[in-house]
Amino acid sequence: MSTEASEAVVSVNEKKRKKSFLSHLGPAFITSALVIGPGSLTLNSKIGALYGTQLIWVLAAAVIFMMIFTEMSTRIGLASTSSFFEIVRRKWGKPASLLISIGAFLVTASFQAGNSLGSGLAVASITGLSVNFWMIAVTLVGIAFLFSKQFYNLLEKLMLGLVLLMLVSFAMTVILTRPSLKDIAAGFIPVLPDGSLPLIIGLTATSFSIVGACYQSYLVQEKNWKIDQLKTGRRESYLGIFILGFLSLMMMVSAAAVLKPKGLVVNSVAEMGTALEPLYGNGATFIFMLGLFGASFSSLIGNATIGGSILADGLGFGSKLMSKPVRLLIVLVMVFGTVVGIMFGAAPVSLIIFAQAITIVIVPFIAIAILTIANDKKLMGPLRNSIRHNLLGVAGLIVLILLAINNVIALF
Repeated sequence: MSTEASEAVVSVNEKKRKKSFLSHLGPAFITSALVIGPGSLTLNSKIGALYGTQLIWVLAAAVIFMMIFTEMSTRIGLASTSSFFEIVRRKWGKPASLLISIGAFLVTASFQAGNSLGSGLAVASITGLSVNFWMIAVTLVGIAFLFSKQFYNLLEKLMLGLVLLMLVSFAMTVILTRPSLKDIAAGFIPVLPDGSLPLIIGLTATSFSIVGACYQSYLVQEKNWKIDQLKTGRRESYLGIFILGFLSLMMMVSAAAVLKPKGLVVNSVAEMGTALEPLYGNGATFIFMLGLFGASFSSLIGNATIGGSILADGLGFGSKLMSKPVRLLIVLVMVFGTVVGIMFGAAPVSLIIFAQAITIVIVPFIAIAILTIANDKKLMGPLRNSIRHNLLGVAGLIVLILLAINNVIALF
């Protein structure tokens, strides 16, 4: 296809997408919702309560790196008809493909306990029934949801409404509490408060999700996008991650303005809900629980979908959502999260933070694979990484490696 023809196709696509603002934002909101789980709510609330706005710079850096790797993955999906792990098998062999896919599966599995706990806690807090009962019930609903013929459409509508609710709630809280703009601006200057490193590691893991970025190539191929849709793919990728970062920022600033002055350090979900009191008063906890359920349930389904699809692809079963092996592995992730959540439900906040931190050990290997493939001249052609992408990509990889080393030392 000629350059002129490609530009004409892109122009037509642009006009069509502008006809419906919400349809344009739908995929971006889904991307945000899948990454914003209970770990994001917990970590941003806890960081804001303990350190105010001092660690905004960590969030900003993580979002930039997430944008870079997600965009790389978008180009990989456009450049080849082969899936990501099919490419890995051709380049490094079956053992490498299997090890990396198992690593990605374990990453999603470690997050899944937090997703299951968050869903159960949210509904239990509203109904007064057992957390374990609701964890099992929500998981069964998630499994049924997975096998729905309208899976994507239902997910899009649900996530659109819930993410909008969280965005509006935290944004209005920030407006009502009138935080210091000077303090927010100062938060972009790197500092390392005493005792903050474990939370920095967790925040980086939950905001800079290499596995989520990797799965973008699968989404591109699932939608049958072609090379002439590169601009659209880039725009949606950047917009989705920007929404993720903006919502996380609102959470952190709300907690800094409301929780920190009260001396609350976020040891329970009820304390997190206090951050919305300026807007909702006595109903703040109820509204927060709705947001927690939205974040947890969306991640419970989306995170399991990513883990199951990637492991199935690594095992050679393909990655199509209609495939029986893929769906069975997705169900396995959901069940795993529920079992672990029930076993360790006595300390949910600590478990969520721990789950975010251990993923840092595995993700550098996935980042290396994305970077290497994105620089493959034969495979990528004109979509190969630019110098700017490589510089930022290597910087992100170095951050992941340093955090992994520190995390291993801390754990052992």
